[in-house]
Amino acid sequence: MYPTKLSKSLQRLSTPARPIPWALDSTLHSSSGIPNLPTEESMAVPILLLLLLAASAVAADEDAFIGVNIGTDLSDMPHPTQVVALLKAQQIRHVRLYNADRAMLLALANSGIQVMVSVPNEQLLGIGQSNSTAANWVSHNVVAHYPATNITTISVGSEVLTAIPNAATVLVNALKFIHSALVASNLDRQIKVSTPLSSSIILDSFPPSQAFFNRTWNPVLVPMFNFLQSTGSFFMLNIYPYYEYMQSNGVIPLDYALFKPLPSNKEAVDANTLLHYSNVFDAMVDAAYFAMAFLNFTNIPVMVTESGWPSKGDSNEPDATVENANAYNSNLIRHVLNKTGTPKHPGMAVSTYIYELYNEDMKLGPVSEKNWGLFDANGSPIYILHLTGSGMVLANDTSNQTYCAAREGADSKMLQAALDWACGPGKVDCSPLLQGKPCYEPDNVLAHATYAFDTYYHQMGKDSRSCDFNGVAAITTTDPSKITPVKKAT
Repeated sequence: MYPTKLSKSLQRLSTPARPIPWALDSTLHSSSGIPNLPTEESMAVPILLLLLLAASAVAADEDAFIGVNIGTDLSDMPHPTQVVALLKAQQIRHVRLYNADRAMLLALANSGIQVMVSVPNEQLLGIGQSNSTAANWVSHNVVAHYPATNITTISVGSEVLTAIPNAATVLVNALKFIHSALVASNLDRQIKVSTPLSSSIILDSFPPSQAFFNRTWNPVLVPMFNFLQSTGSFFMLNIYPYYEYMQSNGVIPLDYALFKPLPSNKEAVDANTLLHYSNVFDAMVDAAYFAMAFLNFTNIPVMVTESGWPSKGDSNEPDATVENANAYNSNLIRHVLNKTGTPKHPGMAVSTYIYELYNEDMKLGPVSEKNWGLFDANGSPIYILHLTGSGMVLANDTSNQTYCAAREGADSKMLQAALDWACGPGKVDCSPLLQGKPCYEPDNVLAHATYAFDTYYHQMGKDSRSCDFNGVAAITTTDPSKITPVKKAT
């Protein structure tokens, strides 16, 4: 499995401290039983909004994009079709999987979503030691699903050098073997191969112009960069300004870590280049570029495969808050999609995957480990991102809250059938509707159906098509707990 954020923190704490100089101052598919209830087929229909993207958003997507990591350490992991419905509703068109789960890849088929699949760390040794094992992995996990599932990238391991250093000697072989299997299947032009590394392998990261890689890893990094350069791939890096801020002992201002505007005399300045840095993220990306240049590699683009901010933490993590998580991720999304670039490469934005889609309640470690998600397991946002003017991605997260309620006057038998479906195949937890439970009263099918419909609507990422139920439900802007059922349309 992918390393926990706690392990990343420990890796950074074990890295020698680095001084940081600062400047002083549609209708749903009909099915038997309950026509127009959501089905797998209907949820795979592309959202109309995808056809209406603004030209600026499309241009941003061609150059750089925002994606989302999908972890699975949830006690109640949503069904793959629910995950894909949430991705569609939120206009998320790039995802990174930490494995190559067959059910997830099937659910993503024909969705148009671009997918990064991963070779888990536990499989790396086998693949790095055997060309045939790599070929078999590609056959079962890529070729079997492509092109219906739009697999664009294969991530070979995760933070291998710091998470499983004993496998470092086979990492480059694993990359080459996976790529050779793609060549044999004529997919090497469509699918890139790389490996995400921790930013902790970059030493003296500020000023960026003096950054260099931990020389211990040069025997791995040099052939790896040769491979990335020869195949036209990218350097994958996991960047966490949260940890840089936490471990700076007050040297790094919170606003600098959160992308918040700073007056020019408060920005960090690289004395060698005179470049001004207004946020940690850009400084770390440029540090990677300078470190690669130190090894004579100057044309490999950086892709950030993980970045985010926890929304909740232990008592010793006071800055893991909803407000800070919202600020960081909102500003990060705007920064990438506006193609701001970095001081070293202005206008050349860095494609970035946010860590992560869901809060993972089964992760070990401190409270923050479980709270990096944008959504809970039901598909409800942990916070409402501030994304005005940032294109369409995550556009459904606005301050205008919507709900799904039963229509007043709807046929009681149809309501009951829809309620039964929601509490059954729809996977809504209807236990609060039982006698003696909080939502039992009022005890009537209208109220109970409204509860089930609205819960399902949120599970489906507020996709408007998930609030129909053969015409007995409607979207409303009023909280269902405070309304009477919506009147049936005439």
